[in-house]
Amino acid sequence: MPAFSELFVDKQWFVVLVILLVSILIQLVYYLFIYGRFAFYVKKTNPSATEPVSVIICARNEAENLDNYLPVWLTQDYPVYEVIVVNDCSTDDTEDVLKKYTAQYKHLRTTVIKEDKKFSHGKKLAVTIGIKAAKHERLLFTDGDCKPESNQWISLMAGNFSETTDIVLGYGGYFATRGLLNKYVRYDTLMIALQYFSMALCKIPYMGVGRNLAYKKPLFYKGKGFTRHFHLASGDDDLFVNEHANKTNTAIEFSHNSHTRTAAKDTFSKWVFQKKRHFTTNRLYKSSHKFILSLEPFSRLLFYASLIALLFSPVHRLWVLPLFVFRLLLQVFVIKKTMLRLNEKNLLLISLLFDIVSLFINFGLLMSSRIRPSNYQWK
Repeated sequence: MPAFSELFVDKQWFVVLVILLVSILIQLVYYLFIYGRFAFYVKKTNPSATEPVSVIICARNEAENLDNYLPVWLTQDYPVYEVIVVNDCSTDDTEDVLKKYTAQYKHLRTTVIKEDKKFSHGKKLAVTIGIKAAKHERLLFTDGDCKPESNQWISLMAGNFSETTDIVLGYGGYFATRGLLNKYVRYDTLMIALQYFSMALCKIPYMGVGRNLAYKKPLFYKGKGFTRHFHLASGDDDLFVNEHANKTNTAIEFSHNSHTRTAAKDTFSKWVFQKKRHFTTNRLYKSSHKFILSLEPFSRLLFYASLIALLFSPVHRLWVLPLFVFRLLLQVFVIKKTMLRLNEKNLLLISLLFDIVSLFINFGLLMSSRIRPSNYQWK
């Protein structure tokens, strides 16, 4: 192995080496002190929840999914709750499905938004109507195409509420199917969850997902609902949390029985459309949140670029490989722990490839959403 002093002879290689060392240091900070918060977190047992809750489900043309999943929502093991389904301009058999289950379950309530060709709206209107219709203060949110993993979902999510806890962040995953796209969608969802769970544990909550989210009604009205970003089709979940979550009022729930699942997009173009819609909202995050979220992928890009460059230097090659292996082992450990906690399977090996590929995919989607913004609808 070359002498340590030889590493600093050539100024150009020295600069690249410094970039590598700084980037890997940043990566280690993220994996040890941010992502590690979630990987090593030991959650206390939630107290038994008994307060009545309202489950709000927004649905647009989800007749088949509602027919399959509503019975699971309506048979939760919880003392007092109501399920409110907001039928948002559906043109399929959603109304017939809701009538069928309304006759069977007294705690199912429905409301309808009729289509108005002169007025288009996003999901925020449906959520707002559902909140106004809710009888109870504690609200749980999901979508018409989602299925809870168990009949303990309400109990586990609601058990995190307290006098000081107003927001509960849950995990909304996707059903595992064959194909590379499904694996990438689940990997992307896993990493996003790792980010928002970890940052919430670092007392910097910045987002949640509407497929599995809970908050109190007074918080919604105190913050004037979605008025600041009502013009955007998205943001009913992440922007709301970004505005109102703080270091003392937010809790996380990630036990397997608290998850929800839905079907991932089956074509790359549909998934791209979904992701670009999300990128229209993250630009409105707080500046400190955007800095933390952008620093990690930027440092990762510098890490891979400087690593590849130094592999062409006979003097530096043997020094950079141990750094790569160390970072790789730490990454594998954290992702494996996250997979176990979020009940995701068969993603570990492919995640090493996605770690690089996601840099280019996300950058391309980000630029596309900025250069050619569109008025994305939620369905």
